[in-house]
Amino acid sequence: MARSTTDIVKAAESALIQQSAEVALISARQLQAITAKTSTGSADIDATFSLSLRYRLVFVRCHFAGTAGEASFLVSVDSAGGTAHDADLFTITRAGTGRDVNLRIPAEESVDPSPWTFQVGDTVRVRWTNPDSGNITWGLEVGLALAS
Repeated sequence: MARSTTDIVKAAESALIQQSAEVALISARQLQAITAKTSTGSADIDATFSLSLRYRLVFVRCHFAGTAGEASFLVSVDSAGGTAHDADLFTITRAGTGRDVNLRIPAEESVDPSPWTFQVGDTVRVRWTNPDSGNITWGLEVGLALAS
């Protein structure tokens, strides 16, 4: 009887080790998965993006088309902790037709603690004042990933 109990415990331990390895692999894949969120229009950009869990910003891309015009492009955080914690994160002083935005956060800057990691309730906000509203169109894409 003792021998069969030992075999059962060994089998259970082996199954738990295998299950732990599978969970670790799935968690690693989830941290690498990027959720792309988009917005388009021809007026000013004032778009917010977030995930329902702690997340990090991976990239911001914006293409502009139409008549000539440029304006400042601002990426900021609207903090769940209130306006005292809101912060401007990145500004491009001249973005618009012929000057697309391509911001990629390097991997070494995505390691915690990082200004590119956000808590539940924080939103990434992108703003740009269209200098020729209705005649310049834009397509915005923001990449977000779960934070570790």
